[in-house]
Amino acid sequence: MAEPHRTAPLRIALIGDHNPAKEAHQGIPLSLAMAGTMLGTEIGFSWIGTETVPEARTDAAALLANYDGIWCVPGSPYRSMEGALAAIRTARETRLPFLGTCGGFQHALIDYIREVLDQRAADHAESNPEAEMPVIAPLACSLKGATGTINFTPGSRLAEIFGRTSTVERYHCSYGFNPAYRALIDGGVARGGLRFTGFDPAGEPRAFELGTRTIDRNIGSNGHPFFIATLFQPERAALRGEHHPLIAAFAAAARDRHNHTLRNSS
Repeated sequence: MAEPHRTAPLRIALIGDHNPAKEAHQGIPLSLAMAGTMLGTEIGFSWIGTETVPEARTDAAALLANYDGIWCVPGSPYRSMEGALAAIRTARETRLPFLGTCGGFQHALIDYIREVLDQRAADHAESNPEAEMPVIAPLACSLKGATGTINFTPGSRLAEIFGRTSTVERYHCSYGFNPAYRALIDGGVARGGLRFTGFDPAGEPRAFELGTRTIDRNIGSNGHPFFIATLFQPERAALRGEHHPLIAAFAAAARDRHNHTLRNSS
């Protein structure tokens, strides 16, 4: 009997400035390993410093073309905000599965507001305190080291992934979405498809998704196979030895992308 065809492992680009002292960065490889075990596949990853991501669309796309998914990781302010935004834009425009956590959530919102809603002044108050349009601003209460309940919109992809409409998650951040711009996002749903689907008990946005569907149902359409970002840090679950459903779902989307690419290249 012939040996079974062995595919290359999945490749995930970790966009951010790697710091082994950060707990979130310690949890990311562990969480991907757990997801790989669940899926029965090896998951490889590369840390890609934000300063190494070209700002030009074609150059950023070329750098990331051989990856099956992009995860914009915690650790902002990044060495290059524009590099992080270029990687996020590439994931959004080329339909690479994308996960953003903490800083990734913040910068994915900036990319969307700038590029899709055409509000070029959208900025981050941490890296630009004098920003004309600080869509990411200091939280009223810091969430560094905090744990809190997240309520999901019924019928959302996040509710489907978790199999319930609420969860308890850990944060480590002091910046979040500025509620002064909530109407901008809600008013742009029909235009760009991004919607908040995870909220704290006070109704403040803590997660969003962008037209997420499975890739095999979605090739050739205008949707995105997987584009989800959270202000909370699901990777911290791995430090407690716990599998996290969101990271498993991201890895599954990357596997689907990988398999689709292999079928098309054979």
